[in-house]
Amino acid sequence: MPLPLSAQRSPKAAALCKKAGQCVNERNFDKALALLRQAEAKDPQYADVYIMMGDVYNFTLVPDSAVKCYNRAIELIGNPDPMLYYIAANEGAKCGQYEDALRNYELFIHKGVQYTEVLADAQKGVANCRFGMEAMAHPVRFQPVNLGPSVNSEWDEYLASLTADDSILIYTVKRPRDKGTVCAFCLNEEDLYYTVKDGHGGWRMREPIGAPVRTGYNEGAQCVSPDGNYLLYTLCDADFGMGSCDLYWSRRMGRKWSRPRNFGAPVNSPAWESQPSMASDGRTIYFVSSRPGGFGGKDIWKTTMTAEGAFTAPENLGPMVNTPGDDAAPFIHSDGRTLYFASNGRVGMGGYDLYCTVLQPDGTWSEPKNLGYPINTPADEINIFINAAGTVAYMASDKDGGHGGLDLYSFDLDDNLRPNPVTYIKGLVTDAQSGEPLRADVEMVDLTTRQVLTRTASDPETGEYLACIQTGSNVLLNVSADSYPFHSENFQIERSYTELSPYLKDIRLRKADVGTVVVLRNIFFDLNQSELRPESYEELDRLAGYLAHNAVRVEIGGHTDSSGGDEYNDRLSESRARAVYDYLVQHGVDAGRLSYKGYGRRRPVADNSTEEGRAENRRTEFRIIP
Repeated sequence: MPLPLSAQRSPKAAALCKKAGQCVNERNFDKALALLRQAEAKDPQYADVYIMMGDVYNFTLVPDSAVKCYNRAIELIGNPDPMLYYIAANEGAKCGQYEDALRNYELFIHKGVQYTEVLADAQKGVANCRFGMEAMAHPVRFQPVNLGPSVNSEWDEYLASLTADDSILIYTVKRPRDKGTVCAFCLNEEDLYYTVKDGHGGWRMREPIGAPVRTGYNEGAQCVSPDGNYLLYTLCDADFGMGSCDLYWSRRMGRKWSRPRNFGAPVNSPAWESQPSMASDGRTIYFVSSRPGGFGGKDIWKTTMTAEGAFTAPENLGPMVNTPGDDAAPFIHSDGRTLYFASNGRVGMGGYDLYCTVLQPDGTWSEPKNLGYPINTPADEINIFINAAGTVAYMASDKDGGHGGLDLYSFDLDDNLRPNPVTYIKGLVTDAQSGEPLRADVEMVDLTTRQVLTRTASDPETGEYLACIQTGSNVLLNVSADSYPFHSENFQIERSYTELSPYLKDIRLRKADVGTVVVLRNIFFDLNQSELRPESYEELDRLAGYLAHNAVRVEIGGHTDSSGGDEYNDRLSESRARAVYDYLVQHGVDAGRLSYKGYGRRRPVADNSTEEGRAENRRTEFRIIP
């Protein structure tokens, strides 16, 4: 909005200002600034010179110089048009001069009541200034470390993501266009790069993700699923897309990625879709869209992948997360509950700030929390992601001392900003006899709520799998492949853990041959009791499902440790085996395909002299019989 010029004091200075104005219209800001310096020398009390200087610095994004010029003009005029207070306040807020900006916002609100179209923005500016002053007075821990020249370059690196085991980093690089660039009007091209941990805490030299993912169009704003199996990303400006930017997915096949596929309707639309983030359940995907039906310009939405390449209609996260402004760059942590995102529609330091919100048991989101200063600054912060343990965060910055443009940095996350810690289990799934890799479904299930926490699959070419394990839960691991009895494990990790060691476990599945024995590690009884605890139902239902789809006969075997006499242990183990038998019959399994037997303490699999060994011996299993 143009400001009325003050009364002229020097004709020569006025003439120089007029020439400077012509240069501004021609976008020749250096020459305009030189002319204004001459006008200042002719008449240093001429307020219009400083207003125009402020405008030049405003246009060229030098807010600290702009606010000095505007404040000088206010001082010279004494009682300026109130809009000058508003413009000066905006520039002061951009460079973190919150006290000065607050004063100018308040003067504008008091004197500029006629400017109703920007009054709400000024009031938000007041709130931002007060928040910024408080945040700077109480900074959070923040000591960023550049990831180094193997990751960063003279180009921009940003919007990164990490597998749950911290081993693979995938990110967006904006590089100059080359002969392969398809976009005719693009000066730069965005591509996806990756780097792998080198085993010494650093990163190996980065490499571009090649064809078929890489094209001559812009690929970026991606995520890699926590298990490393899916690459979800954004492709823009393609003539075969549904909108300006669409979401695509590709699946890892050994060491390569499959041909990318468009998410299609109903996720993609004629609007702008970008910035996906997949939860550790392997199904829930958060993303950003400018489609109608939201609360602002860009909103955060979610969809569920019901089968590979099939997605539910997107659901808006609602007004607790989304604002009348723009809300973007969602990152859902591996705990499945803590969502980090960027927003310019909330009270903060100014521009885009980073926030976090937590999914509540009733499906609502908590009040978003600003991550604080100096993680947030008066500039725009656009993306953050955090390792599974919840201890280390990564973000992009153009701070001094980098390799050029935006670089990727890591830093220890302040304690009060950390999500629930998550660890992981990884290994190989193979055939027990041949050693050949198997494609198997891998699930982690909360035995209390029976909610699927993580769903993934082992790679059919390598047998590799990676699954998140959340704290504070009694968790079942189930591994199943066609023609094989399922394998189960149990994990109980206390919520108080903050540093978690991963589990490395190769799983060898045995085919359903007569004599094959499978231990049911998620069948639970109280001490000296034979009544099934509710946590057992998930495993028993899986066994019932396996029997429903496989024509085998099984014997349920109960076993105890060496405590107590033979007669007591025989009776206890048989009654426990009978409880499992009864459950299966009650849930549709033909009793003619089942038998049960209590073996007491006669078939130990571990040393009864230790508690760990005794726990191994107290078990329920099934054996395939003729």
